[in-house]
Amino acid sequence: MNIKYISLSIAFMLFTISIIAQSKVGTVNVNEILSELPELATVNTTVITYNSGLEKTLNKKITVYKTKLAAFKKNAATYSDVMKKTMGEELYDLENDIKSFQQNGSQLTQLKQDDLLRPLYKKISDMIAIVAKEKNYTQILTIDGNEFAYADEKFDITATVKLKLGIPAK
Repeated sequence: MNIKYISLSIAFMLFTISIIAQSKVGTVNVNEILSELPELATVNTTVITYNSGLEKTLNKKITVYKTKLAAFKKNAATYSDVMKKTMGEELYDLENDIKSFQQNGSQLTQLKQDDLLRPLYKKISDMIAIVAKEKNYTQILTIDGNEFAYADEKFDITATVKLKLGIPAK
């Protein structure tokens, strides 16, 4: 009984060691790679241009609102009750449209940025997969943020991915 237990324990340990020996884990800093991709400048410029367009649209809405409000205040005494009510509703609708546009503006900008960054993240992800296969890694973990207290730099493939993407080494 005791020999069976020892034999089983040894077999289990050898099996565990062989599984561990087959695993190779690497790390990569995706944000570092992204920040050095030349295409990021185009994304940033496009987002700034898009945001400027949103600001121009907002300013036009505000100008229309202010113009109609000034006209309403100036001519309110000459308007009939029906006209005052109609103009008041129009001003109320314009004001709500402006508030809604302001609230949605940052979300629209974020959606645009996410849409533009998606192909860059895919490019990086595809290259990570290629490098991982070339170097026989079984897993690649991102080190962006505080996910590791320690990671051996010899397993970091960030430099190799950057090199394969044509980003010069520093």
